[in-house]
Amino acid sequence: MNKENYFGVSVSSYDYEGIIDDIRHRMAEGENSTIIAVNPEKVMSAEKNPELMELINSATYQIPDGIGIILASKLKKGSIRSRVTGVDMMDRLLKFAADEGHRVFMYGAKPEVVMQAAENIQKKYPAITIAGTQHGYEQDQSKVVAKINESKADILFVAMGSPRQELWIREHMDGLHAKVFQGVGGSFDVFAGHVQRAPKVYRDMGLEWFYRLMKEPQRFKRQLALPKFLAKVLFSK
Repeated sequence: MNKENYFGVSVSSYDYEGIIDDIRHRMAEGENSTIIAVNPEKVMSAEKNPELMELINSATYQIPDGIGIILASKLKKGSIRSRVTGVDMMDRLLKFAADEGHRVFMYGAKPEVVMQAAENIQKKYPAITIAGTQHGYEQDQSKVVAKINESKADILFVAMGSPRQELWIREHMDGLHAKVFQGVGGSFDVFAGHVQRAPKVYRDMGLEWFYRLMKEPQRFKRQLALPKFLAKVLFSK
Protein backbone atom coordinates (compact mmCIF):
# COMPACT_ATOMS: atom_id res chain seq x y z
CA MET A 1 0.00 0.00 0.00
CA ASN A 2 1.37 3.41 -0.97
CA LYS A 3 1.72 5.80 1.96
CA GLU A 4 3.12 9.28 2.36
CA ASN A 5 5.02 10.44 5.43
CA TYR A 6 4.77 13.75 7.23
CA PHE A 7 7.22 14.26 10.08
CA GLY A 8 7.18 10.58 10.92
CA VAL A 9 3.43 10.06 10.51
CA SER A 10 2.20 7.79 7.73
CA VAL A 11 -0.83 8.77 5.64
CA SER A 12 -2.58 6.35 3.27
CA SER A 13 -3.00 7.47 -0.32
CA TYR A 14 -6.12 5.38 -1.03
CA ASP A 15 -9.47 7.06 -1.63
CA TYR A 16 -12.75 5.62 -0.28
CA GLU A 17 -13.13 3.01 -2.99
CA GLY A 18 -9.49 1.99 -2.77
CA ILE A 19 -9.88 1.37 0.96
CA ILE A 20 -13.12 -0.59 0.51
CA ASP A 21 -11.56 -2.76 -2.21
CA ASP A 22 -8.53 -3.44 -0.03
CA ILE A 23 -10.68 -4.23 3.01
CA ARG A 24 -12.75 -6.64 0.92
CA HIS A 25 -9.57 -8.51 0.00
CA ARG A 26 -8.24 -8.46 3.57
CA MET A 27 -11.52 -9.79 4.98
CA ALA A 28 -11.44 -12.65 2.49
CA GLU A 29 -7.93 -13.46 3.71
CA GLY A 30 -9.04 -13.30 7.36
CA GLU A 31 -6.88 -10.25 8.13
CA ASN A 32 -7.81 -7.49 10.57
CA SER A 33 -8.00 -3.89 9.32
CA THR A 34 -7.88 -0.73 11.43
CA ILE A 35 -8.68 2.82 10.36
CA ILE A 36 -7.52 6.05 12.01
CA ALA A 37 -8.14 9.62 10.86
CA VAL A 38 -5.13 11.92 10.43
CA ASN A 39 -5.17 15.71 10.25
CA PRO A 40 -2.50 18.42 10.73
CA GLU A 41 -3.31 18.81 14.42
CA LYS A 42 -2.76 15.10 15.00
CA VAL A 43 0.48 15.10 13.01
CA MET A 44 1.85 17.99 15.07
CA SER A 45 0.83 16.25 18.30
CA ALA A 46 2.32 12.92 17.21
CA GLU A 47 5.65 14.55 16.44
CA LYS A 48 5.94 15.33 20.17
CA ASN A 49 4.28 12.12 21.38
CA PRO A 50 6.00 8.85 20.35
CA GLU A 51 3.11 6.75 21.70
CA LEU A 52 0.59 8.61 19.55
CA MET A 53 2.86 8.33 16.51
CA GLU A 54 3.22 4.58 17.02
CA LEU A 55 -0.56 4.27 17.46
CA ILE A 56 -1.21 6.08 14.18
CA ASN A 57 1.47 4.27 12.20
CA SER A 58 0.38 0.84 13.42
CA ALA A 59 -3.07 1.28 11.79
CA THR A 60 -3.79 -0.34 8.45
CA TYR A 61 -5.20 2.87 6.99
CA GLN A 62 -4.32 6.39 8.11
CA ILE A 63 -7.02 8.34 6.29
CA PRO A 64 -6.33 11.98 5.27
CA ASP A 65 -9.13 13.63 7.24
CA GLY A 66 -8.06 17.24 6.79
CA ILE A 67 -7.53 19.69 3.94
CA GLY A 68 -4.04 20.38 5.35
CA ILE A 69 -2.92 16.87 4.42
CA ILE A 70 -4.15 17.39 0.85
CA LEU A 71 -2.31 20.70 0.55
CA ALA A 72 0.83 19.17 2.04
CA SER A 73 0.71 16.33 -0.49
CA LYS A 74 0.44 18.84 -3.33
CA LEU A 75 3.38 20.83 -1.95
CA LYS A 76 5.47 17.65 -1.80
CA LYS A 77 4.22 16.38 -5.18
CA GLY A 78 2.52 13.45 -3.51
CA SER A 79 -0.53 11.55 -4.77
CA ILE A 80 -3.17 12.33 -2.12
CA ARG A 81 -5.78 14.48 -3.83
CA SER A 82 -8.99 14.01 -1.84
CA ARG A 83 -10.01 13.96 1.79
CA VAL A 84 -11.21 10.73 3.37
CA THR A 85 -13.20 11.91 6.38
CA GLY A 86 -13.98 9.71 9.34
CA VAL A 87 -17.75 10.12 9.13
CA ASP A 88 -17.84 9.55 5.35
CA MET A 89 -15.55 6.52 5.69
CA MET A 90 -17.99 5.12 8.24
CA ASP A 91 -20.84 5.74 5.81
CA ARG A 92 -18.97 3.96 2.99
CA LEU A 93 -18.35 1.00 5.29
CA LEU A 94 -22.05 0.92 6.23
CA LYS A 95 -23.01 0.76 2.56
CA PHE A 96 -20.38 -1.93 2.00
CA ALA A 97 -21.84 -3.90 4.93
CA ALA A 98 -25.38 -3.54 3.59
CA ASP A 99 -24.41 -4.48 0.03
CA GLU A 100 -22.24 -7.47 0.92
CA GLY A 101 -23.93 -8.87 4.01
CA HIS A 102 -21.47 -7.93 6.75
CA ARG A 103 -22.68 -7.51 10.32
CA VAL A 104 -22.08 -4.21 12.15
CA PHE A 105 -21.66 -3.37 15.83
CA MET A 106 -21.68 0.18 17.25
CA TYR A 107 -19.94 0.88 20.56
CA GLY A 108 -19.72 4.19 22.39
CA ALA A 109 -21.53 7.51 22.97
CA LYS A 110 -24.61 8.08 25.15
CA PRO A 111 -27.34 5.41 25.14
CA GLU A 112 -29.85 7.60 23.32
CA VAL A 113 -27.26 8.66 20.74
CA VAL A 114 -26.07 5.19 19.73
CA MET A 115 -29.65 3.87 19.62
CA GLN A 116 -30.89 6.77 17.46
CA ALA A 117 -27.86 6.50 15.18
CA ALA A 118 -28.50 2.76 14.69
CA GLU A 119 -32.16 3.43 13.95
CA ASN A 120 -31.35 6.09 11.36
CA ILE A 121 -28.69 3.90 9.73
CA GLN A 122 -31.21 1.05 9.46
CA LYS A 123 -33.61 3.41 7.70
CA LYS A 124 -30.91 4.62 5.31
CA TYR A 125 -29.66 1.11 4.54
CA PRO A 126 -32.64 -1.27 5.01
CA ALA A 127 -30.56 -4.31 4.05
CA ILE A 128 -27.94 -3.71 6.74
CA THR A 129 -27.61 -5.93 9.81
CA ILE A 130 -26.91 -3.86 12.91
CA ALA A 131 -25.85 -6.85 14.98
CA GLY A 132 -25.72 -4.87 18.22
CA THR A 133 -25.08 -1.60 20.02
CA GLN A 134 -23.48 -0.70 23.34
CA HIS A 135 -23.33 2.74 24.93
CA GLY A 136 -19.99 4.00 26.19
CA TYR A 137 -20.79 3.98 29.91
CA GLU A 138 -20.36 0.27 30.65
CA GLN A 139 -17.38 -0.08 33.00
CA ASP A 140 -16.89 -3.85 32.65
CA GLN A 141 -14.92 -4.16 29.42
CA SER A 142 -15.11 -7.95 29.48
CA LYS A 143 -18.90 -7.62 29.16
CA VAL A 144 -18.48 -5.27 26.20
CA VAL A 145 -16.08 -7.63 24.43
CA ALA A 146 -18.37 -10.60 25.08
CA LYS A 147 -21.41 -8.71 23.74
CA ILE A 148 -19.56 -7.73 20.57
CA ASN A 149 -18.37 -11.29 19.99
CA GLU A 150 -21.83 -12.72 20.67
CA SER A 151 -23.21 -10.43 17.96
CA LYS A 152 -20.87 -12.05 15.40
CA ALA A 153 -20.08 -8.58 14.06
CA ASP A 154 -17.69 -8.25 11.13
CA ILE A 155 -17.27 -4.46 11.39
CA LEU A 156 -16.90 -2.56 14.67
CA PHE A 157 -17.28 1.20 15.07
CA VAL A 158 -15.97 2.68 18.33
CA ALA A 159 -17.01 6.21 19.30
CA MET A 160 -14.94 7.45 22.23
CA GLY A 161 -12.90 10.28 20.81
CA SER A 162 -9.31 10.02 19.61
CA PRO A 163 -6.92 8.59 20.69
CA ARG A 164 -8.95 6.84 23.41
CA GLN A 165 -10.99 4.87 20.88
CA GLU A 166 -7.88 3.69 19.00
CA LEU A 167 -6.20 2.70 22.27
CA TRP A 168 -9.31 0.69 23.17
CA ILE A 169 -9.27 -1.05 19.79
CA ARG A 170 -5.59 -1.90 20.11
CA GLU A 171 -6.05 -3.26 23.63
CA HIS A 172 -9.03 -5.48 22.80
CA MET A 173 -8.65 -6.35 19.11
CA ASP A 174 -6.96 -9.72 19.68
CA GLY A 175 -9.94 -10.82 21.78
CA LEU A 176 -12.54 -9.70 19.26
CA HIS A 177 -13.86 -11.66 16.27
CA ALA A 178 -14.60 -8.61 14.10
CA LYS A 179 -12.28 -7.95 11.16
CA VAL A 180 -12.68 -4.20 10.54
CA PHE A 181 -12.23 -1.60 13.27
CA GLN A 182 -12.77 2.14 12.98
CA GLY A 183 -12.65 4.78 15.69
CA VAL A 184 -15.31 7.27 14.63
CA GLY A 185 -15.22 10.07 17.23
CA GLY A 186 -18.48 12.04 17.12
CA SER A 187 -19.89 10.29 14.05
CA PHE A 188 -22.69 8.62 16.01
CA ASP A 189 -23.95 12.12 16.89
CA VAL A 190 -24.02 12.96 13.18
CA PHE A 191 -25.92 9.80 12.24
CA ALA A 192 -28.29 10.38 15.18
CA GLY A 193 -29.05 13.85 13.83
CA HIS A 194 -27.76 15.56 16.99
CA VAL A 195 -24.86 17.29 15.20
CA GLN A 196 -25.11 18.95 11.81
CA ARG A 197 -22.15 18.82 9.43
CA ALA A 198 -21.01 21.78 7.40
CA PRO A 199 -23.07 22.37 4.23
CA LYS A 200 -21.89 20.33 1.27
CA VAL A 201 -20.45 23.37 -0.50
CA TYR A 202 -18.03 23.91 2.40
CA ARG A 203 -17.10 20.21 2.48
CA ASP A 204 -16.51 20.09 -1.27
CA MET A 205 -14.20 23.11 -1.07
CA GLY A 206 -12.26 21.67 1.86
CA LEU A 207 -13.53 24.46 4.12
CA GLU A 208 -15.38 22.39 6.71
CA TRP A 209 -12.78 23.56 9.25
CA PHE A 210 -13.68 27.21 8.48
CA TYR A 211 -17.40 26.54 8.89
CA ARG A 212 -16.77 24.89 12.26
CA LEU A 213 -14.58 27.82 13.28
CA MET A 214 -17.39 30.25 12.46
CA LYS A 215 -19.78 28.16 14.55
CA GLU A 216 -17.27 27.59 17.37
CA PRO A 217 -14.81 30.53 17.58
CA GLN A 218 -13.20 28.89 20.62
CA ARG A 219 -11.63 26.39 18.19
CA PHE A 220 -9.30 29.15 16.90
CA LYS A 221 -6.30 28.00 18.94
CA ARG A 222 -6.66 24.43 17.67
CA GLN A 223 -6.99 25.62 14.08
CA LEU A 224 -3.59 27.32 14.30
CA ALA A 225 -2.11 23.85 13.78
CA LEU A 226 -3.06 24.07 10.09
CA PRO A 227 -0.87 27.07 9.06
CA LYS A 228 1.95 25.87 11.33
CA PHE A 229 1.84 22.45 9.71
CA LEU A 230 1.79 23.83 6.16
CA ALA A 231 4.66 26.21 6.90
CA LYS A 232 6.69 23.34 8.29
CA VAL A 233 5.94 21.21 5.21
CA LEU A 234 6.86 24.06 2.88
CA PHE A 235 10.24 24.66 4.49
CA SER A 236 11.13 21.04 5.20
CA LYS A 237 13.46 19.12 2.91
